[in-house]
This record gives sequence, structure tokens and C-alpha cells, in this order.
Amino acid sequence: MTATTRATKVTHKTVTVNGLDIFYREAGPADAPAILLLHGFPTSSQMFRDLIPRLAGEYRVIAPDYPGYGHSAMPPRDQFAYTFDNLASVIDAFTEKVGLTKYALYVQDYGAPVGYRLASKHPDRVTAIVVQNGNAYDEGLDNDFWKPIKAYWAEPTSREKRDALRGLLTYDATKWQYTHGEPHPELVGPDGAAHDQFLLDRPGNAEVQLDLFLSYGSNPPLYPAWQEYFRTHQPPVLIAWGKNDQIFPAAGARPYTRDLETVETHLLDAGHFALETHAAEVAALMRDFLGRHVSRG
Repeated sequence: MTATTRATKVTHKTVTVNGLDIFYREAGPADAPAILLLHGFPTSSQMFRDLIPRLAGEYRVIAPDYPGYGHSAMPPRDQFAYTFDNLASVIDAFTEKVGLTKYALYVQDYGAPVGYRLASKHPDRVTAIVVQNGNAYDEGLDNDFWKPIKAYWAEPTSREKRDALRGLLTYDATKWQYTHGEPHPELVGPDGAAHDQFLLDRPGNAEVQLDLFLSYGSNPPLYPAWQEYFRTHQPPVLIAWGKNDQIFPAAGARPYTRDLETVETHLLDAGHFALETHAAEVAALMRDFLGRHVSRG
């Protein structure tokens, strides 16, 4: 067995963090520069299944599942508040538990508010950021998709506004996220959406997701602080964005250039889950960008 073969073997582990079992995928040499992959909604670390082996020959790649997602614990809502602050707190403790003292961030969808909380708290730990349809600017939420969610933010005690969002948790909605905006939907395998929906359909998980729809409203007020982090600490940022995404449209990718000196933007002909069809392209962009901007010392 060659060193490269060993490096690309993906392990599947669970570690206890703050009393919760957190599942994660890991591959690559333990002493290589690290990349922390942070998934979006409604998926889990499985969204990186094609990307991880393409990076693991050169990097230590780690992809955790948040509480309530994937194979991590899903504590009852009366024992764990499903907020972005709490998700970030768990992932922060997770990085320390698995020995990540420095890492590049890959953020997509929900991964952005989780990752930017980490970066703002520990700017010295973040070596670079890869952004794939992850928002930090108001321009990225100025579209019709967000209108019913913003209505819920405006009336957080409204059962009607909460229930209006349940359609986003159906199998049709999950399949739409995977295929919409993809010019060749026949290239998108059905397994990702089926995997996600199986876990979304667990008893109690719908309420977890609705809690997080509400908590997403805590993120836009933090955008100025995240933008200040960009301006002050100037992390190298690679943007690889599915330009046909109707949840986080390409308008959300452009403002990063206002605050960052080292930023490269690539708009991919893809939708929300660009890795389903563009994993090889994104991996190549990452290896090139990180190879130029992340020290291996």
C-alpha cells in the first residue's frame, strides 16, 4: 500500500464533545495542513464524500456533523437549544478535541455562520477560507427564497409563520436543492438527497430544523463583525460558488471582494450543492489556492 493510498482512506469516527457524540469523517496525514469542512442544510458531512479523497493526499481533512445532523447526536430540544451560537460552540470544542490548532475552513450554507463565528473568535487559527455558497453579506439574502423565513424572524412566536416553512423539509424540497440550477441534473446521483431525507424524517428533527430557521435570523446582525474580521485579518479566500443557486445566489459572492485583498472568485455552472457535479474542479482550485497561500511548515 502506497502512502497516497493510505492518505486517501476515509475514516468514520465519533468523539464526545460537551456531552454529545459528534460524528466526523477524516482522511489524510495527521501532520499535514488541516482543512475543516463545514456542511450546510439539510445535509451533513456526507456532502463532502467526493471531495475528501481528492484532498487527503496533501491535507488532513476533517468533516464533522453538527448536533441534529448526520450521524451526530440529536439531543431533545429541552436539553439543547438549536441555535447557531450553540452549533458553533460545539464545533469549536470539537476542533480542540481532535487537535486542530490551525486549519483552513471550507464553508457552505449553514457552514458559513458556524465557520465565521469560529474565525472571528480564533482568527489566529484560520489559515484560509474556501467559500461555496456561504453568505456574509446582506446582498446574499435579497431574494424570494428568504421572504417566508424573514417573515418568521419578524414574528418568532407565530405558529402560522413557523408551519409555513415545513414544506422546506419535504423530500421534494430536498431533491430540488440538489438538482435546481444544475444544467445536467442527470449527473446528480439520487443518494445524497435520499440520505439527507432519511435523517430529516427522524421523529423530532423537523422541529430542530425549524428552530434553526429561526436562529438563522441571528446571523445577519453579525455580518458587520465578520466583514471587520475579513478587513482586519485578511485571510486568503477562495470562492467557488454555484452561480445558479436560488438560496444563496451569486450576488452573495461578489461583496467579499470589498473587504479582502487576497480573494479569488470562481462562479461554477452549478446550483446549491455544487460538489455533486464539480468536486474535481473544486478540489483542483483548492489544491492550487491552498498550495500558494497555506504554509506546510
